[in-house]
Amino acid sequence: MPNTKSAIRRTKRTQQQALVNKIRKSKYKSANKKMSIYLETGKMKEATNFLPEFHSQLMKIAKTGAVSKKTASRKISRVTKKINNAKKK
Repeated sequence: MPNTKSAIRRTKRTQQQALVNKIRKSKYKSANKKMSIYLETGKMKEATNFLPEFHSQLMKIAKTGAVSKKTASRKISRVTKKINNAKKK
């Protein structure tokens, strides 16, 4: 239990930030899930149309620090590669 005023404020702030990060992580997970559903079912047209929005969402989340920028870039790269490979076939 925090004893000083500043420790009490810091605890409150940490709890608020944890809630914000939880919301951002859920947006990250939902965007990933939506894209993976498109890729698994073979809906390449929908996946291609969703790609710019997917890129935007992941970079916004990465910018805030809820997910590492490298992780977001890696996800985007792999998804783009899958879409491009599917187009070639």
